[in-house]
Amino acid sequence: MSFLTHLRVRVAAIGGVIVLLLVAGVWVALTHASASPRDTASSGSTSGGRSTSKANSKGSSQVASSPLQLLSETPARNATGISGVTNVKIQFSAPLAASSPLPRIKPDVAGTWQGTGTSTLTFVPSRGFSQEARVRVTIPGGTNGVRSAHGALLAKTIKVSFRTGSYQTARLAELLAQLGYLPLTWTASSGATVPPATDEAGQLAAAYNPPQGTFSWDSGYPSELHRFWQGGSADSLMLKGAVMAFEADHGLAVDGVPGPEVWSTLLKAVADNQVNTHGYTYALAREGNPETLTVWHDGKIIMKSLANTGIAAAPTTLGTANVYLKYYYQVMKGTNPDGSKYADPVYYVSYFRSGEAVHYFSRGSYGFPQSLGCVELPWNSAKFIWKYMNYGTLVTVAPGSQTPSTSPSSN
Repeated sequence: MSFLTHLRVRVAAIGGVIVLLLVAGVWVALTHASASPRDTASSGSTSGGRSTSKANSKGSSQVASSPLQLLSETPARNATGISGVTNVKIQFSAPLAASSPLPRIKPDVAGTWQGTGTSTLTFVPSRGFSQEARVRVTIPGGTNGVRSAHGALLAKTIKVSFRTGSYQTARLAELLAQLGYLPLTWTASSGATVPPATDEAGQLAAAYNPPQGTFSWDSGYPSELHRFWQGGSADSLMLKGAVMAFEADHGLAVDGVPGPEVWSTLLKAVADNQVNTHGYTYALAREGNPETLTVWHDGKIIMKSLANTGIAAAPTTLGTANVYLKYYYQVMKGTNPDGSKYADPVYYVSYFRSGEAVHYFSRGSYGFPQSLGCVELPWNSAKFIWKYMNYGTLVTVAPGSQTPSTSPSSN
């Protein structure tokens, strides 16, 4: 073999060795790379996540070092006038673990939390919160508090609150008209959403946000009555009277104030269709010549009788007020204008002001001022009308030719 040939053989052999070494190196590198994840995973698994690789340990540390945060709450903190059927929404900075504790709400109302496992929790009340209630939401923090899907914790417990608004007077009038406690008919506007009577949540929502509609007068009532409607405002004597009549029918204190007990009873009465069975009454005493008392019931005049009102030394108050107290029999006691005392038996008594009532009192004649402030009637008239003078009935004393110049006026 020549020298050149021998040299070529040696070079080829060395090249082959180099190629083999390169292939072996690549194989080792690939084998190590593919084996590393499995080795790391195996290490993490056996040590409960505490002996992971440095890279993984660093990643876990970054998650744990970012605490869970509360981003927003709806209704806003310390908000007022909120509808009691509003959902409560809590938004966090990261999705919560499916097993994370939930916020707590007071007062307790039936409802469900939605959105578990997401970054937004929403409490949907089944019925709603009552009016003028302070609603408190407690979001637990610390080691036993809410936590994210990656284990991040809320640093500390957070408490937020808001206040619900009041039920609307407009809805009060709508419902009382629906049950027959007003001499008006309410009709919903086209497109208005009116909840079914038995839809508890819907009725509560309507109490906060009444459906639009219009009232129309039932026929047969005098124009004097119309001015006491006042558009169904909170100052309406008619609306106050309707509330009083409802309270009397349902065993509540008769004060004409639509408080929480009145509202809860009213909503139940609507659901049960407990309508007014007494009808609607209006009484008008005129101090003309002669003095009379005219009474309308369900749009019809059912009685017009001679009557007596107060003398100049003890005149009857001009204006309108609601019947608030009734007696079949009473001994009225007081002081006569001359200073002497009296104690008079009377029957069929319906008080509409302090010291002023419609009742029977024995007189030789009727039709002119004789009383000490009351509206006196003959026996048959007083007996007949007493059952129609329901709690809340409006009684108007109107001036006329026999009105004393000393008569006070209330409205």
